[in-house]
Amino acid sequence: MEDDVNQWTNAKLCDVANLILGAILFFSPWIFAFAAGPQSQNAFASGIVIVVLSIAALAAYAVWEEWVNLIVGLWVLVSPWLLGFPATTAMTVHVIIGILVAVLAAIELWLMHQNPPTQSAA
Repeated sequence: MEDDVNQWTNAKLCDVANLILGAILFFSPWIFAFAAGPQSQNAFASGIVIVVLSIAALAAYAVWEEWVNLIVGLWVLVSPWLLGFPATTAMTVHVIIGILVAVLAAIELWLMHQNPPTQSAA
């Protein structure tokens, strides 16, 4: 029983961390004064997706949400090179947040694989 509580807590902590990272990414064009264009648009769009997925995962866990969060985190990580804004503050923010989001999603997937949620017969 205690393991189930710890698993739930660890999973929720990962979701809350991703929620915060998504919000930081969304607001980063204003916080760090990104130039208008692909870096700002990508920060807004990716930040919204991460926030929405994190809220959905907090409301009702589903494995697909973590897989999508992992993919979005990897997209945020490589997007500076694919969208052409390397060597800027926007690149640094995207790379750091992308790594963190992807790692948190991977940890949560690993935690769920180690101890899958049990179905209770009520």
